[in-house]
Amino acid sequence: MADKKIIAVVGATGAQGGGLVRAIVNDPGSGFTVRALTRDTHSEKAKALTALGVEVVAANLDDVESVKRAFAGCYGAFCLTNFWEHFSPEKELAQAKGMAQAAKQAAVQHIVWSTLEDTRRWVPLSDGRMPTLMGKYKVPHFDAKGEADAEFSKLGVPTTLLQTSFYWDNMISFGMGPKKGPDGQLALTLPMGDKKLPGIAVEDIGKCCFGIFTRGQEFIGKTVGIAGEHLTGQEMAVAMTKAFGKTVKYNAVPFDVYRKFGFPGADDLGNMFQFKHDFNDVFCGHRNLAVARSLNPALQTFEQWLAKNKSRIPLES
Repeated sequence: MADKKIIAVVGATGAQGGGLVRAIVNDPGSGFTVRALTRDTHSEKAKALTALGVEVVAANLDDVESVKRAFAGCYGAFCLTNFWEHFSPEKELAQAKGMAQAAKQAAVQHIVWSTLEDTRRWVPLSDGRMPTLMGKYKVPHFDAKGEADAEFSKLGVPTTLLQTSFYWDNMISFGMGPKKGPDGQLALTLPMGDKKLPGIAVEDIGKCCFGIFTRGQEFIGKTVGIAGEHLTGQEMAVAMTKAFGKTVKYNAVPFDVYRKFGFPGADDLGNMFQFKHDFNDVFCGHRNLAVARSLNPALQTFEQWLAKNKSRIPLES
């Protein structure tokens, strides 16, 4: 254990971080070991990691000193923020800045920062095609992460920018699966028109991230976008019809309708889908399937993911 390189994993009990922890644990010959960061080391998820033999340490992204302590002695670190926990882009920016400072102080040799595009590069605030949110964002949960990329570069921290895709797991945990419509039929509702939506299984994000760490210096200073497949809403509906054994229709609602659905963050997600739709070639182009598969040969297709997870998707049948 002493000669293994330590990778600190922020959000180790969450989706992306948890996937990376398991990828490292499942490959004991890789030369890496994990230091799992979590706010609550006594949670059931933290205890489950301890049971796997993982070092679990307490760290809070709002407490930079705790992150500095957690990064000390580490070769690498996986960094991310969770907008949906607090809905604050400013908090995401501050947390990213703190992680960059901690990595600099600890002389971490490789950071993988889970980020997304700053959509304002394509849709300036003056562009009326989509509403400006919170006064200075188009897609808050994208823009703040993209803006935070600079926090790592200006400190000279050796960083790979990892651009992820729509989690298929959102259908399990985020309420984005098919719902029964007024006609009694199941419908997948997405404002994507006939454009393709890059998607991925959350566990594959962790495996791709592990692939980046194992290839070392090759990806430092680079942006790596990953997806399992690029699929239209219609193609996703066809796959679900096959998996569930009952018809799932694709309900391509307008962006404005989606923005007004009323759940927390609906306006943000409506803008996000519009960005993915209006700049589809750019967004898909950033997420190269061949690169993802080279990092993670076990990369799942949507059909493969559905076969494993269809029973976990709540259906109103």
